[in-house]
Amino acid sequence: MINLKFLNIIFVVCFNVNVFSQGNFVIQNGKSTKIHFRLVNNLIVFPVTINGVDLSFLLDTGVSKPIIFNFFNLKDELSIHKTELNHIQGLGTDAPIESLRSTNNTISIGEAVNLNQDLFAIIDASINFVPSLGIPIHGIIGYDIFKDFVVEVNYTRKFIKLYNHNYYTQKFSNKWRQLPLKFYNKKPITEAAVFMGNKEIPVNLLIDTGGSDAIWLFEDSTQSISIPNNTFDDFLGKGLSGTIFGKRAVLESFRLSDFSLDDINVAFPDDSSVQKEKIHALRNGSLMGGVTHRFNWVFNYKSQWVAFKKNNYFNKSFKYNKSGVVMQYAGVRLVKTLSETPDLTAPNSSSQSSNAISFSSSYKFEIVPELVISDIRLSSPAALAGLKIEDVVISINNQNLSSLTLQKAIEQFYGADGKRIKMIVERDGVLMKFQFRLQDLLHKKSTN
Repeated sequence: MINLKFLNIIFVVCFNVNVFSQGNFVIQNGKSTKIHFRLVNNLIVFPVTINGVDLSFLLDTGVSKPIIFNFFNLKDELSIHKTELNHIQGLGTDAPIESLRSTNNTISIGEAVNLNQDLFAIIDASINFVPSLGIPIHGIIGYDIFKDFVVEVNYTRKFIKLYNHNYYTQKFSNKWRQLPLKFYNKKPITEAAVFMGNKEIPVNLLIDTGGSDAIWLFEDSTQSISIPNNTFDDFLGKGLSGTIFGKRAVLESFRLSDFSLDDINVAFPDDSSVQKEKIHALRNGSLMGGVTHRFNWVFNYKSQWVAFKKNNYFNKSFKYNKSGVVMQYAGVRLVKTLSETPDLTAPNSSSQSSNAISFSSSYKFEIVPELVISDIRLSSPAALAGLKIEDVVISINNQNLSSLTLQKAIEQFYGADGKRIKMIVERDGVLMKFQFRLQDLLHKKSTN
């Protein structure tokens, strides 16, 4: 019963900790520093150095403290000390998770350095987002960067630039728009509008670069925010406190200042997964990476404003996984393939044509990623075709895993309605072939 927009990881967390002091980030050259990032499933992955160890983090406007995953695999390298046990409550229906709060850590981001940074290390090794992204992710960081700098996020050229407030000069052309920011638990909230039932509804949305979906809305009859008729039940993401389910739909239109996006994906998470986030009256939902990457941004938390302009991604159509298959990275596997090469050293025979070429056969071994089906939406095309959870994916549309990353593999499921998908999977040591056609559940019904 899962459908996934690439990967929807949602890092909205609450900390059960006492107030404690920490240092601030300082740019060594005094003015600014630029850091290049990778854009993976609408998420910003960038380099962070902690206590001299180079790591990969997600930039997340929705998280209030840095968090490290796979702590016990990194603890010797990181030399984390002065720890105490705490609990973190994230999105999802599970109980709060245990973490270790550590102080006096040195964190470097480009030329920005904090010599006394607090962070939280997750104890549970199963909370690991590498299988879903297919690349190493060691942690997340947000507020501690944004509070100390004016932060430019350029999705087009894929860089983050941190400016010292004292040296930043505000220069925006008429292509830029600016909105005020409000804050709830150190998380930025801005004004927007959605169109439902031919009615414009003002909403306050958390700007959440740590989620790869487009928009989340909380159902609220008092504000006319209701779930559309054309929906389907789906897996919406993976939070620190478990999986999040809800309904997917399409909005007529969405407006941020005077920039409008039509036919935009929206999700309505189940109340049980987001109850703690819904109780705050200021917030009606989240504005996530599926929308934020269509703009370039400048965040100024200190002065409480955000500026943005549309970029080359702005007019890209919104898509979703129409197969019902969710896959994840499960390590690597060794594959043996037959290779035939011309044998130019073979002696000529008088009985053979002078144009004959001999071939020698050999086997080569190749290390390829292992992808497994981690979930399937009920009654989806993939489920009806007979695919099952734990099937190991061998090829998709005649492309084997040596030419497919996790992201490229999942992209196959975002094609047009009716596109044929052919898959070979391994189940209990047996290779099996399946085929099905993608089915658009949201647009087809609305045209009847």
